[in-house]
Amino acid sequence: MSHRYVVVGCKLVAVLLLWLGSSAGDKHAGRAHAAEHQEHTAHGPAGLEEVVLLIQSQRNTFHARHAAQRKVELLQQATELGQGVPVVLLLHELSDYEGDWSILPALPHLSAFYGQSASWFFFIEEGTRVTLSALLQVLHRYQVQEEWFLGKPLYDDEASIIHHYAFSEDLGSFSYPDPAAGWALSTPLLQRLAERIQYKSLKSDFTIDLKHEIALYIWEEGNGPKLTAVPEFCTETRDNCATTFTSYLPNCGDPVSKRDVFVAVKTCQKFHSERVPVVKATWEKDAEFLEYYSDVTDASIPTISLGVPNTERGHCGKTFAILKRFLSKDVPKADWLLIVDDDTLIR
Repeated sequence: MSHRYVVVGCKLVAVLLLWLGSSAGDKHAGRAHAAEHQEHTAHGPAGLEEVVLLIQSQRNTFHARHAAQRKVELLQQATELGQGVPVVLLLHELSDYEGDWSILPALPHLSAFYGQSASWFFFIEEGTRVTLSALLQVLHRYQVQEEWFLGKPLYDDEASIIHHYAFSEDLGSFSYPDPAAGWALSTPLLQRLAERIQYKSLKSDFTIDLKHEIALYIWEEGNGPKLTAVPEFCTETRDNCATTFTSYLPNCGDPVSKRDVFVAVKTCQKFHSERVPVVKATWEKDAEFLEYYSDVTDASIPTISLGVPNTERGHCGKTFAILKRFLSKDVPKADWLLIVDDDTLIR
């Protein structure tokens, strides 16, 4: 065996051991460096060992595999950089609680296990690429004792129903992070948020736009920090970026059969004669199972009334009613539920 193959093999073994050690020791690492962490009271972090990277992963095998690959890449990069080894976590592995995907319920866990050793918590998607050396430079600009919420800011171009028309009078006054570029919380902020969640339950278990709702929760009607813009957090590659986003078209296998999809069309009485005919004339024929749900019963379409009145702002009640009906024996059993509005065009 040549010397080159021995070296490569050793590197791969080293990365594998780092990953296994990180997975086995993650829950105990939070206390191991507590004393050392307290010494860094100015700018920080001193090294990657004070950074927790959380990959917003999902349980299904496709996404779990991509997230695990990203974890290996990050640990290998840290080994080559030689400035400490970060804790790299997969969100779906934190606990058995399904609601962890919405981040906020997971904060008490993160605070309990890593709050004493970490200076920063950095949240990324599975497609986010991170240059660790550049990330350290960015984080070093901010005082670790203070509350910081860092990210690439997004703004609403117009008042949005999914944001409940928040800040409609001044859309530029509020920003929220682009999760693809990554976003960071300093430990003091994360700990305070975790305590708030523990002692006061989250108001809603229904999430529409996660990134906006996280920013609203952190801002706390002006009592908490707003998002601080970090130009090095990027989604497209340019000079000095600490992060970029890799978009790809996944190979999802063969198309799903039409018999495996149940289509629920949301409508209301005033659109029965205006919008529904367009659906019927275009893509309705391509759906194997389809029902129209309205605020009234109309046999000519036909529509089904779910007992939920029409509303101009928010449609959660109708959506929950559709979910309940889909799980009942009143509709054909299907693997997938597709909910669309009466002005949705599908091809």
